[in-house]
Amino acid sequence: MNAKKYKIGIVGMGPIGQTLAVHFKEAGCEVAVCDNDKDKMVLIRREGVKLEGVIKKSMFFNNAFTSISEFAPLDLDMIFFCIKSTHTDFILEEFKALDDGKICAISAQNGIDIENKYSDVIGESRTLRMVLNFAGNLHAPNAVNVTFFNPPNYIASMDDSKEELAKWCADILTSVSLKTETSTSFEMIQKIWEKTILNAALSPLCAISKLTMREAMNNLDTIEIVEQTIIEAVEVARKEDIKFCDNFVKICLRYLKKGGDHFPSLAVDFLNKRETEIDFFNGKIVEYGRKHYVRTPLNLTFTNLVKAATSKNKEVNKHQKVDPEVIL
Repeated sequence: MNAKKYKIGIVGMGPIGQTLAVHFKEAGCEVAVCDNDKDKMVLIRREGVKLEGVIKKSMFFNNAFTSISEFAPLDLDMIFFCIKSTHTDFILEEFKALDDGKICAISAQNGIDIENKYSDVIGESRTLRMVLNFAGNLHAPNAVNVTFFNPPNYIASMDDSKEELAKWCADILTSVSLKTETSTSFEMIQKIWEKTILNAALSPLCAISKLTMREAMNNLDTIEIVEQTIIEAVEVARKEDIKFCDNFVKICLRYLKKGGDHFPSLAVDFLNKRETEIDFFNGKIVEYGRKHYVRTPLNLTFTNLVKAATSKNKEVNKHQKVDPEVIL
């Protein structure tokens, strides 16, 4: 395996971006990282990135930038987008100026249909998608507390034309203990739905209740809400010809109980009065439910409550003349 076969860029140095960057660099790959938070990037250049918790590693990066345009001289083969779905349109505008017609885009983001934003710009043949089964919180701008990793991660290209590239990425990450497997494009759709159902079941609940995943999954009252939210989503997914095993709901509940004392990223954004990714989580389940005339009252409630509170926060920020914080 030639670790330097492809040159990698990573946009967004939150928990996901920092974790991927450290592992690719540990494997010996050529890695450039980017985040528009200038203070964060100063720290990363000076002190590197530290992973703590269930994964303990650290790494320094020579190429650490605050704009995608700074990637231009590096002749990158692929860019991993580890950003919030709410920032995708803005980042894609920057990417267009950099794109040479050869760079592949890998969406390492949560939510249903997010990869379509990339394929609409650069085509399906250069768009890949990852489903990641690790998570963490930043306890310093350049330090991630990795709270759990339930392997494997998955990667696939949208039209299966980049199988070699997907396999290289999977093998590289697996070689440094971040187990990752390739998938077909059709299998990936199911994995995306599975991961989104897990996120939709607990993320808005943690946001509104201010409970961690562990706290929510240790309370019989909230477990009942989680279970019913999953059941709604499964009914919608089946209308999309996505098939689950007989015990899928129970498997989801078991998985969520392993989440630990962790606030999901949507809850972190909500509690910090930032825009959330609810439209790509519960909102997508509601959207597809309407398509198939399937009622989704819990998912609709979570979607509308989160959006209403977010809208109120925007108004407060506007009147206080405070710019909403943007974190990649």
